[in-house]
Amino acid sequence: MSTAKPPPGTDAREESTAAAADARPGPAQPAGPGRRPLKGNRAKAPVPLWWALPGVAFVAAFIYLAFFADAWYSFTNWSGTGPAQWVGLANFRGILTDPIARGALWHTVELTVTFVIAANLIGLGLALALHRTVRSRNVLRVLFFAPVVLSPLAVSYIWQFIFSYTGPLNGLLGAVGLKSWQRDWLGDPSWALWTVLVVLVWGFTGLSMTLYLAGLQGIAEEIDEAAAVDGASTWFRLRRLTIPLLAPSVTISVTLTTISGLRVFDQVIGLTGGGPADATETLATQLYQQGFANGRAGYGAALGVMLTALIAVVAVAQVLVLRRREARL
Repeated sequence: MSTAKPPPGTDAREESTAAAADARPGPAQPAGPGRRPLKGNRAKAPVPLWWALPGVAFVAAFIYLAFFADAWYSFTNWSGTGPAQWVGLANFRGILTDPIARGALWHTVELTVTFVIAANLIGLGLALALHRTVRSRNVLRVLFFAPVVLSPLAVSYIWQFIFSYTGPLNGLLGAVGLKSWQRDWLGDPSWALWTVLVVLVWGFTGLSMTLYLAGLQGIAEEIDEAAAVDGASTWFRLRRLTIPLLAPSVTISVTLTTISGLRVFDQVIGLTGGGPADATETLATQLYQQGFANGRAGYGAALGVMLTALIAVVAVAQVLVLRRREARL
């Protein structure tokens, strides 16, 4: 009786299948006395929660406890030393009736609004210009971002020299025949606040530029190219495609610049010290002036509570509004 022969190539296929089965990784074998355990099978030990206690204690002591202590002192007439006497809402009523404090609040709001608009518009323009088109964009990005990492107080003293009556700015205006434009920029109450704005925008525009650049790099080039092929103009693509896709970057940049504008302090102290004639006083500089220079720690604490509440309310409201706008887009 004859035996049927397997079709040609069957032995070769069976051998290759057996070899693949032998090469396939099996279950990990337990480590013997002379065998080292495999790295892939080593269980990761959970991180003990008590490792975070030093950081939590530091934040609680220097942020939360400090704020609650400040809030308590805001209801007293504490001078910074000695006992504190409870006065209730007298400090807050004094702030609302003090023309200098009301002026400081108005200067803070005015400076913040113009600063947020200018820093974000200029930062967005720089980001669009330095995204892909400029060959030396990496060098220019570094140059525009450099002011962000410099000391605000040290930079303000340099700008104080530039804006002085005998400084480079007036010298340049005189050299180009614009002597009528020369003025004491820091000594003129109508111009002093805007010199602070210039320094603020110069120092923070690089941060907005970086945030928008990060957003632009997350947008696929194919989207813009497809719109261009369909005949969409540059302005249409910017308004209908780029800016809506940059909504998360807009939220972050606007929030950060708003917080920086509301708590501006170093630039004012370095440029004008709050003058001339209280024309550049802000809530932060008034807090320092009243709490430390004038020895009215309770009144300064009330200013601090108002400034903290203002920053928290504005920042939270901005995030909620901009997040809803992101969802609609």
